[in-house]
This record gives sequence, C-alpha cells and structure tokens, in this order.
Amino acid sequence: KGKFIKMKKKILISTGGSGGHVIPAIILYEHLSKKFDVIISTDIRGLKFLDKNNHQIEIVNTPKLNNFLFLPFNLLLIISMTMKSFFLLRRKKIEKIFSIGGYMSIPLILAAKLLKLNIFLVEPNQVLGRANKFFLNSCKKIFCYSEKIKNFPKLYRDKMIIINPLVREKIYTSNISKQTNEKFTLLIVGGSQGANIFDKNLKNTIVNISKRKSIKIIHQTSEKNIVNLSKFYNDNNIENKIFSFDKNFLNTIQQADLCITRAGASTLAELSVLNIPFIAVPLPTSKDNHQLENALFYKNKDCCWLIEQNHFEIDIEHFLDEIFELKMSLLKKKENLKKLNYQNSWINVNQKIIKTINEN
Repeated sequence: KGKFIKMKKKILISTGGSGGHVIPAIILYEHLSKKFDVIISTDIRGLKFLDKNNHQIEIVNTPKLNNFLFLPFNLLLIISMTMKSFFLLRRKKIEKIFSIGGYMSIPLILAAKLLKLNIFLVEPNQVLGRANKFFLNSCKKIFCYSEKIKNFPKLYRDKMIIINPLVREKIYTSNISKQTNEKFTLLIVGGSQGANIFDKNLKNTIVNISKRKSIKIIHQTSEKNIVNLSKFYNDNNIENKIFSFDKNFLNTIQQADLCITRAGASTLAELSVLNIPFIAVPLPTSKDNHQLENALFYKNKDCCWLIEQNHFEIDIEHFLDEIFELKMSLLKKKENLKKLNYQNSWINVNQKIIKTINEN
C-alpha cells in the first residue's frame, strides 16, 4: 500500500517591484519554504531581484492607482485585477496570504478576503504603510520591527507581532570577524535605484579626504554611471569598486569599515546584523518620510549617524573627518550594534513567524 503523503499548506507572498518590497518578501520566502509550499507574486520590476530557479513566481501587474482623474477607470481596474487574483488564488489552492504592503497588494488581498483566506501583513518600515493600514481590520496578524511604529491605530495593537528585522539567513551565518583593511574602506549605498546625491555631491569630498587619509571606495550607483564614476576615482588615484545591482552584496558589504547609505529598512537591517557602522541619509521623498523614521530607530539607540539630505553637502566632509579622527566613536557604534543584535538569530525570527502562522 502506498504511504499517505501529507501535502504542504500553500502560501502566497504578495510584493511590489522595488527592492524595499521584494527583499523582505524573499527573506520571508526563505523562512516559510521549508514548512510550506510558497509562491511570490510581484510585478515585472521585481523579477530582477528574484531567481526563477529558487522561487515560484507569479506576475501580477497592478498599475499605480494614485491618479484621481482616472478614479472611475481605476475602480474598474481594481475589480478586474481582483477577479484575476481570485482565480489565481483558487487555482493555486492558496490557504494563507502574506502582503509586504504597497498598492500592488490591493487586488490580491481583496481576493483573499472574498475567499476567506487567512491574511498576514508585514511592515518593514517604522511608519505604517497605507495599504497595510487599510487592511489591518482584515488581517490575522501584522509582523513589525518595533512597537513604536508611526500611524499605527491603537485599536489594532493586539494584532502586532514584533520580530527582529528580516535579513537573509546567510547574513547570520557569515563570518563577520574580518581582518583589518589596509585602507579604510568606505561603502556607499544608494539603494536599488542608486542615489544621485551620492554620485554628484560626495565624490569631491572623497577626493579631499583621500589627500589626508588612505581610503578605498566601494560605491553602488546606477548602471549608466558606473564607467564615469570609476574613471573619476581612478583619475584621482583612489582605489575603488563601482557596481549597480550585486547578487553577492554580502561579500561586498562585509569589506566595509563604514557605510554611507539611504535608509531603506532591509539595508539598515543587514548593516546592523553585520555590525557595520553607518551614516544614514534618508530619502526625503520616501512615502510618509518612512526612511527618516527607519534611520531614527537606529540613531535613538546610538547605533548610527544621521544626516538629512538638505544638510548632506555641507556636513558630510566634517562628519567623515570627525569619524576618522575620533576612532572611539566608530567603535562605540559597533559595540551598540552588537548589543542591539545580541539575541537576534535566524532561528528566533523563524520560530516566531512559524508559530504565529500555525496558531492562526
């Protein structure tokens, strides 16, 4: 007689196309895929972050719905996308759905409600996103990184599950006790789109500093800017590595003594777990100014420095000179990051997520 094979429960993770949405979705996929049969839904933009050999992927191209002039058309579009999502969830026999937020999740969550599926939300930022706020009433639980999230209604506080920020498993298992660099290595991270302010307003400062201190630059920029930026550093005799999107970013990030970065939740979480001190420069146009709140979460624990963009060009050279001169401030940030992550582990995060799903 054939043995009875227990089928894994099916879960769908809904995410958008930016790195800020897709990276947490990939990490959640890693947490869930050993116990459940997991699918990620994203739009076309998100495919560059995903590996078809490692992830089950469904494309759901929800267009932006923020133009009020097209409100009647948008409503029809939402209804149409919701029905497509309804049949996708039913065809794939999905039992539970996760959303990382964003407008692209709206049709899938509406379809999940129609099918009476268990809905879980994930909020990677320190400000509650609008889509997540809209669906708080419908979700079983929402996974957050802090109890002090802005714009979170008191009525739904009991739905909060606090976990450590989602970072990839290999970040925890990597050997972070690196040798001292011959040259002070400065990592510059502009996020998945690069950061124009870092490309234009930072390079001359680096040239000035290189005359006083031996430094190496690892700089993330847009694809079109790689050749020009590399030539600029080479012409000024500054050792450099210039890149755009790097799937082996862990190896790159580990080389850094200090990082200048935007304040996306995933980037800050990885720097934090790797105990790499950073200067956060929040993107001022981020929705609900969530990048500033992400940076403040670490600054209030004395784990980083923060420069707002309108002060960046004026302050950055002074900041860097002071850090180089007062090495104790760099060591203090490193120690505070170690304290912050003392009990942080992949297993602890994983157990909390799995336990919450099984109880709901």
